[in-house]
Amino acid sequence: MTTARSAAAFKSALKPLDEALAELLGHAVPLAGTETVSTFDADGRVLAEDVVSTLQVPPADNSAMDGYAVRVADVPGAAVALRVSQRIPAGSLAGALEPCTAARIFTGAPIPAGADAVVMQEDCEPLADKEGFIRIRQPPRLAQWIRRAGEDVTRGTTVLSKGERLTPAALGLAASIGMSFLQVARRPRVALFSTGDELVMPGEVAPAQMRPGAIYNANRFFLRALLLRLGCEVSDFGIVPDRREATLDALLSASQAHDVILTSGGVSVGEEDHIKPAVQQLGSLGLWQIAIKPGKPFAYGKVGAAHFIGLPGNPVSSFVTFLVLVRPFLLRLQGGTQLAAKSIAAPAHFIWPRADQRREFLRVRRNAAGGLELFANQSSGVLTSAVWGDGMVDNPAGQTIAHGDTVLFIPFSELL
Repeated sequence: MTTARSAAAFKSALKPLDEALAELLGHAVPLAGTETVSTFDADGRVLAEDVVSTLQVPPADNSAMDGYAVRVADVPGAAVALRVSQRIPAGSLAGALEPCTAARIFTGAPIPAGADAVVMQEDCEPLADKEGFIRIRQPPRLAQWIRRAGEDVTRGTTVLSKGERLTPAALGLAASIGMSFLQVARRPRVALFSTGDELVMPGEVAPAQMRPGAIYNANRFFLRALLLRLGCEVSDFGIVPDRREATLDALLSASQAHDVILTSGGVSVGEEDHIKPAVQQLGSLGLWQIAIKPGKPFAYGKVGAAHFIGLPGNPVSSFVTFLVLVRPFLLRLQGGTQLAAKSIAAPAHFIWPRADQRREFLRVRRNAAGGLELFANQSSGVLTSAVWGDGMVDNPAGQTIAHGDTVLFIPFSELL
């Protein structure tokens, strides 16, 4: 077989990422059930219903500055002196502004009737020879430093939509309209375990006493953290030995009370990889070889009613496939509507001369010039690249990159 025919056969055996993701999401029917949680505790959860405001924010015209409320007509030029007729702190009631006077006002305080501008205190000075008067150095503009009623939220507006994943800012917005509780989707229950006799938990064996071939189980830590950030309830099943019966027992136990079983390792086709036959014995499995790098081996299936997802064992492969495949799957289970991470066009400040037949996710970070620098070692086993970097370049299959080329950059902040 020629090199060209070999490459074509290899490529045809791999499923494109977009196709694999579409198939995976097709299985992700939103979970039944919702729960009411305190707005304090709703960060990262997915809204189960629209949040509609029953009031306007702010409720009344108020001052955006500490200063003096005035009528613009009373200050036709610089150096006008006005008597201070009242003092209005935030949270107080204001009387109407007397003609040709100023009202001392503080940030957030209501604008008195008759006033149509606020002059910040830095543009005013008290008169030393005339107690209770101020001089305004600069004439104000109409509506200067006034926040209008309802300029943030108007009554009846949907401020947050069903399917939206809540952020700290969204929680503040919900609180600003009086929402102390929010209706959110039920958390997916996820069983997590790793496979591999080479795996050792940190703390169990000192580095100097590690047996030949043993490695610490890094995947268990970052996968659990990623699941928790996505609002999941996580049951940690630990490390499952590379034995058929142990794998069957773990899968059967995990399927009893979980929506998703997530594993790392054991989804290739080696003699010690028992996940595939075990899942097939207990349920069904579609084992995909996906055209991405890192992260080619990926498995989806069902064990009983539970979804099964098998990630590759190499840490960067496991990390990347979780972000691009498992993350949107878990959000869809919660009824999420914003599944795709936003990418940014940015200049490459590196050279990538070797085009790959697979779609590549290169670990990079932004530099002071606004360009992207490449981590030198893009191996699927080098987890340092995901810590050093602040995102990934989504590089199409067959694409080389020259210095200065515009590439698609996905910040980790969009994914975590």
